[in-house]
Amino acid sequence: MSLMQQKPDSMSNVRHLTTADPRKVSLAPMLDWTDRHFRYLLRLVSRHMWLYTEMVTTGAILYGNNLPRFMGFSAEEKPLSLQLGGSNPEELARCCVLAQEQGYDEVNLNVGCPSDRVQSGMFGACLMAKPELVAECVAAMTESVDIPVSVKTRIGIDHEDHYDQLQYLVEAVSETGCRYFTIHARKAWLEGLSPKDNRTIPPLRYDFVYQLKQDFPELHITINGGIKTLADMQRHLEQVDGVMIGREAYHNTYLMSEVDRLFYGVTEASLSRKQVIQAYADYIETQMQQGVPLIQMTKHTLGLMHSCPGARTFRRILSENAWKKGQGPELLIRAAEAVDCD
Repeated sequence: MSLMQQKPDSMSNVRHLTTADPRKVSLAPMLDWTDRHFRYLLRLVSRHMWLYTEMVTTGAILYGNNLPRFMGFSAEEKPLSLQLGGSNPEELARCCVLAQEQGYDEVNLNVGCPSDRVQSGMFGACLMAKPELVAECVAAMTESVDIPVSVKTRIGIDHEDHYDQLQYLVEAVSETGCRYFTIHARKAWLEGLSPKDNRTIPPLRYDFVYQLKQDFPELHITINGGIKTLADMQRHLEQVDGVMIGREAYHNTYLMSEVDRLFYGVTEASLSRKQVIQAYADYIETQMQQGVPLIQMTKHTLGLMHSCPGARTFRRILSENAWKKGQGPELLIRAAEAVDCD
């Protein structure tokens, strides 16, 4: 059977409900990576893991001129959280209202990004130094909407990386009614390290996150940072409520095909890699009719064939041709035929 004949079930079919915590496994928000096209691709691989948008600033939403670009999504992506960057309570509340109107399942406040951009705007990781302001922001957000509001933070910044400081932040924010916290188990250096280095150089302190769960058993605590295998996920879930996967989900996308079976109790088989390719090619065709460039969507598939014989050829065909005029979803089909994986 050729790839073009392998028609997977439509994603519009009703999902099989599970009794598992919907936030048990989630996708980390990653700038320039977790756009709506990658989220759609990942949803073909896992029907149940919780997805997050890239961080979007309150200014882009409230004062930009392209709301669909910053807040648009496909219904198939749900459950889905919008991650916001900002530090003005009133503006954050206004964005929450828009998010609820758009149909998001949750709004997440970024208190962990260490880039120069967020520091100049006084949001992201630098907010860890102002726990009272974070609490004020979250209070305004939770009061403005009915959907949950969550917080994603680091364990500390610069030399302010003692557990009691993290504990104080979580306690202050939880008093607003917030119940969902994702903790990236590294501190952030606001000066001296690039955002890339901040993802790898500060040591992981999983014990901080485990301790938070013990100190706040009523809160939903998700752990993030350095999690690369299914065994890692299982080990962490013995200590906390959820695991958040970042770059491994992007570079080794099909690893997530085991998530529904292992963590959500789903017995139905996942789509094969090539069934995912076919379904994503159908999505590409629809999106190109709306003016989305091919390369903007195919770039997200480069990790789908990770470790398969022919994966390098797959990536080369797409990288060399997706930008060329006249190419369409058939390029993705052709590239996949060079791979010896189902």
